[in-house]
Amino acid sequence: MTTPLLTAKYQDQLDGVLNCYDRVILKGNLHPLCYPEGMTHYLYEHQIKVFDYVHFAEPLRDQIIQNAEKLAQDHGLEIEFIRRKNFRKEDRIQAILKTRGTAPGLVHIFSALEACDAYQPWHDKQTHHTYVRRDSGKCLHYYFYFIDAELGLCYLRVPTWCPFRLQFYFNGHAWLAHRLHQKGIAYDLIDNAFAHIADYTVANQLSDQLEPATLHRALDAFAQRFCPVVDGLNLSYQWSICEAEYSTDLVFHQQRDLQAFYPHLVETLIHTVKPSDIATFLGRKLDGHYQGEMGNRFNVRLLGTRLKHVMGPVSLKMYDKFSLILRIEVTVNDVSFFQQYRQVQHRDGQTEMKYAPMKKTLYSLPPLAEQLRAATRRYLEFLSALATPEVGVQRLNRLTQTQVENDHHYTGFNLLAETDAAVLRLLLRGEFSISGLTARALRRLIPHKTRGQISRLLKRLRVHGLLKKIGRHYKYYLTEFGREVATTALKLRELYVIPALAY
Repeated sequence: MTTPLLTAKYQDQLDGVLNCYDRVILKGNLHPLCYPEGMTHYLYEHQIKVFDYVHFAEPLRDQIIQNAEKLAQDHGLEIEFIRRKNFRKEDRIQAILKTRGTAPGLVHIFSALEACDAYQPWHDKQTHHTYVRRDSGKCLHYYFYFIDAELGLCYLRVPTWCPFRLQFYFNGHAWLAHRLHQKGIAYDLIDNAFAHIADYTVANQLSDQLEPATLHRALDAFAQRFCPVVDGLNLSYQWSICEAEYSTDLVFHQQRDLQAFYPHLVETLIHTVKPSDIATFLGRKLDGHYQGEMGNRFNVRLLGTRLKHVMGPVSLKMYDKFSLILRIEVTVNDVSFFQQYRQVQHRDGQTEMKYAPMKKTLYSLPPLAEQLRAATRRYLEFLSALATPEVGVQRLNRLTQTQVENDHHYTGFNLLAETDAAVLRLLLRGEFSISGLTARALRRLIPHKTRGQISRLLKRLRVHGLLKKIGRHYKYYLTEFGREVATTALKLRELYVIPALAY
């Protein structure tokens, strides 16, 4: 008997469930100018002296500035220079849209003096080589905000100095809204969330149809329009994933249905989610070599409360958007955090299919969506166990009463006893969820028990339905019932019994 997911338990109260990309930020690199060796080779190839690099870059800068001013003039806009650090461009854009409307076209142009990548001409006196080396500085940047007919509200950030590294933003929910409109499916989009969709099945199917090739063509068109130097240099941009958010939304009919259990759920999660759990949600195995940031953070915001779990460049968040939508969201700043079964080319030219870090290219968006959707699914399963406080009488008896198998008696489990609670706590370790539990691993964690005692403990856990054996291997995995029991035991002892007896 498995624990029903929240989607099944509250199916009568739910308007529907949607899986979709949310915020996506892509980076465009002008190859080969995007790295020092490539820039040096380009200068030599076009017979430009390395120390004339500034004279090479200045006309290109002026071309971008003139293009921005012409676009502003053609659309009746005034370029707004940002002077304050705490200026929120999004708020200004929303104010403009209230009077302008949402028709496709250029919405506004910001300019700002910001840090940028740059190169410095250099002559090495020892090797007698002349080249450019990486440098940093500041240059004028333009933010072109526009509404695309398919992608919705976007922006392209264009620096005015070589190597002209671009940044593009769009929102997956806005893109999906356009697809729903094309299909004639009614929806209610508030900010970046759907409060209602007439057909969630079709919406989820459409969400999976984000085509990188189509997006690539659109990005190249945006680059040619807002960064015209790309044509003059006869080069093309390579697009990669800088940041991506993927969300699973449980959309409720009424706020009171979500708020009836959400505060209790947040309170429980704050105390129960451990680093090993976070690693498990994200499909990773936590070991002693991991040096990245990990932890939980709780925030109260205007739009609702938010609980955030962090592991290195990836964060998993849960919040009640508009007190109506339970959103589970994964944000990744480095897609190579995830493993992908793909073709790997070695230095000797040979290739093989193996699990390797995911590539950052734009074309990793579909496999990345699968990884992030799986993470939100694992988190939802964890939430569902916590959000089901009632335990049936039959299941409780199965756990606590002595069970007999082949004339052998196996005593039940006492959730309040430290010896049994310690065993149940071990079963929740993240590495066991991924790689399975072995007798050797259990002996290492419980060194005071003999081999025979460990074997009997494993048998006892199996007889009571907490563990299951996979195939002919001596590996055991936690059952759904076992996960629910272990989670309930942890919550019962640490959140209620022990604090109550401490006073």
